[in-house]
Amino acid sequence: MTKAAESLTVYRPHVLLVGIFAPYNKITDMESYFAEFVKLVETNGIEYDKTLFFKLRDIDAGTFISKGKLEQIAEIVEKDAIDEVIISEPLSPQQERNLRDYLHCKVFDRTQLILEIFEKAAHSAEGKTQVEIAMFEHKKSRLAGKGIHLSQQTGVMGMRGGFGETAKEKERRHIELGILQLRKQLKQMEKTRETQRKKRLTQKIPLICLVGYTNAGKSTILNSLTKSNVLAEDKLFATLDTTTRELYIDSKKVGLLSDTVGFIQLLPPQLIDAFKSTLSELQYADLLLQVVDISDPNWQYHAQVVHSILDDLNIDKPMLYVFNKIDKIEMSQSLENTVEKYQPHVLVNSLNKDGLQPLIEFLSSWKKN
Repeated sequence: MTKAAESLTVYRPHVLLVGIFAPYNKITDMESYFAEFVKLVETNGIEYDKTLFFKLRDIDAGTFISKGKLEQIAEIVEKDAIDEVIISEPLSPQQERNLRDYLHCKVFDRTQLILEIFEKAAHSAEGKTQVEIAMFEHKKSRLAGKGIHLSQQTGVMGMRGGFGETAKEKERRHIELGILQLRKQLKQMEKTRETQRKKRLTQKIPLICLVGYTNAGKSTILNSLTKSNVLAEDKLFATLDTTTRELYIDSKKVGLLSDTVGFIQLLPPQLIDAFKSTLSELQYADLLLQVVDISDPNWQYHAQVVHSILDDLNIDKPMLYVFNKIDKIEMSQSLENTVEKYQPHVLVNSLNKDGLQPLIEFLSSWKKN
């Protein structure tokens, strides 16, 4: 290797993933939850060296993790020269600092991980502004810390560490000013959406909104039904920006079909707050299509997560459950009985139009109240 080539070599930190099944977690399949965490890390483009998964009986107020497990993590960090530890759960600023001091390496939690995924996935001006607000809010809560980004792996700038209260207060003012400016920009964008909404309401065009857990197949269904080409990838939060298309069935306009950001358990509250302006569009929906990946072992909990977030947003609209990816499973009698509890519903395979026929038939006979 030449000296020029050597100078271009980028050092990749050694990363340990710590997946924790916490006592508040109500899902049925622990392995699936850990797999989701790994997929979040991979979606953020992070290469990792080691993984450690365990179940936690009690949460330590100071470090989140029990002493015994913390010692186990410290041994791995020392033995494998780990530079960064990524935790599957949201941590308080104090817990994050205590873990960093104990492990002598950088520590990042679920909130930071999801925020950075959103930061990369947002493409529209509104989406970028919403994510920036959420990032600023998170930074503000971590001002006493040293660094809050996933460093070299994400290609983002970290917080500047200040000395003493003066530097910290200066940084706080900078952040608060940034949030204020971004909120003003968002208000202007909301006015544009309000104008578009008034036009649609005046014309009495029905609005159908796709909602659901991330990676359930919402964008694929939107593309199939409206002959669109919205990005639809097999990864978490592939699309963040709301997309609305005209929906025609048998050459007859049924209304508008709108895709929304996917939900996930333990979605950072900063993101929910920032995206409230976009998600408020659900208040004007005439029908919600909750897309559920029935091939996921935790699909019932995922549906519960979606309902919980909709409740937090005070969204109460007629809903059709769209059980997707039925091509990946065998329908047992037990599963059929469980699905029957979710009414009304359709079973679909969004990979082709034939697989979506039950949904198309429902929408063709659906009438706005």
